[in-house]
Amino acid sequence: MKQESLVFLCTSDIAGKVRGKAFPESDFEKRLKRGIGWTPTNVQITCFDAIADSPYGALGDLVMIPDPDTMVVADYMDERPPERFVLGDIHETTGEAWECCTRSILKGALERLERVAGVTLVSAFEHEFHFKGGNCPLGSAYSASGFRAERDFAEALTAVMRTAHLGPDTIMKEYGVDQYEVTMKPAAGIAGADHAVILRELVRITAGRVGREASFTPLRSPAGVGNGVHIHMSMRHADGTPATYDPDGPHGLSKVAGQFVAGVLAYLDRIVAVTAPSVISYTRLTPHRWSAAFNNLGYRDREASVRICPVSGMSDIATAEQFNFEFRAGDAAASPYLALAAIVHAGTQGIEEGLTPPAATEEDLSLLSMEELNKRGFIRLPQSLEEALERFSGDETVTGWFPGRFAEVYAKHKKGEIDFLKGRKEDDVCAAYEEVY
Repeated sequence: MKQESLVFLCTSDIAGKVRGKAFPESDFEKRLKRGIGWTPTNVQITCFDAIADSPYGALGDLVMIPDPDTMVVADYMDERPPERFVLGDIHETTGEAWECCTRSILKGALERLERVAGVTLVSAFEHEFHFKGGNCPLGSAYSASGFRAERDFAEALTAVMRTAHLGPDTIMKEYGVDQYEVTMKPAAGIAGADHAVILRELVRITAGRVGREASFTPLRSPAGVGNGVHIHMSMRHADGTPATYDPDGPHGLSKVAGQFVAGVLAYLDRIVAVTAPSVISYTRLTPHRWSAAFNNLGYRDREASVRICPVSGMSDIATAEQFNFEFRAGDAAASPYLALAAIVHAGTQGIEEGLTPPAATEEDLSLLSMEELNKRGFIRLPQSLEEALERFSGDETVTGWFPGRFAEVYAKHKKGEIDFLKGRKEDDVCAAYEEVY
């Protein structure tokens, strides 16, 4: 059967889903100028394909323009044609960025950080996911046998990551049932989030090519191990030199990095509605799940919301080049663009306010009384998506970081998601998210 190559032009939307349209590859140069048509109310399609309350209704038209730097051709050298997709920005028909374009929102946040502090953010997303159907025997956590069970997948993914200009780092059998983790090298600016979007798609595509199905759901079952997304961040000056490390700074943080981290922690209970935006995210964000439950800074603490990552004295890489911090209160229900935008805005706010980073914790905060937590400035993160949305929507500073009506649209979108799941048992809610993510 004769086939013509198509390119899928797409966006990572509020639901963290990659949506778009395909067009003939032969039209690529034309589409760089003309784009494809898009509909405003598409932004209110939830992860369950229900349409939340939309201020746009049936009105309006938009244009999605591809960014050629994000073009991916994933060729598995099998009997099926290569996958071709490219990321894009959504514009008004007059040319300006649309208020709900997630990629443009992140660009605005990164520009604000550079304007305020003169630094560029460098980031790397590490993803956890699991395979449906079961393939690993009991006792395979972190094991060689667990790796071998999905070796074909792992080696195909590594190869296709290279062709997509993503820097493969590690892949491992994680603790959970059929759970794996994949990490990649850091990238500057918008590319950090672009690579996260691309990686998720490559994981799904590669899994399908080897007869498997992957899910990034935040929580497979109420009692099970969740899938997180950890975002490693550092900063660079305009001349390209590291800006994150100061051996004399608190926990090794430079002044600008310390203020950034302080801002993230100060506003964390309001931005978590964006970084962990599913109903089941809040079952996962509880003590003793190796996720995050309080707005604390940790030193080598994998239950802290922000963790100072270790550096190796044995490495051939200088300490300043290695040094980074990790945001842990997130998952793959969030668009990488929105999650990173919320973090960058909160961090930049901390720089503008001249905040001081708190002392790093080295204890189980869940054992402290509410009085002691308040005394030490710790806040329990929201324990439901509804509570998280209330804190997000109720803070004019936070909602003011985002353009136009975005904050209002976002809250309506998530309330539509909540309404879709009302009345369901927690096991059924987990199953629904496993299906769509």
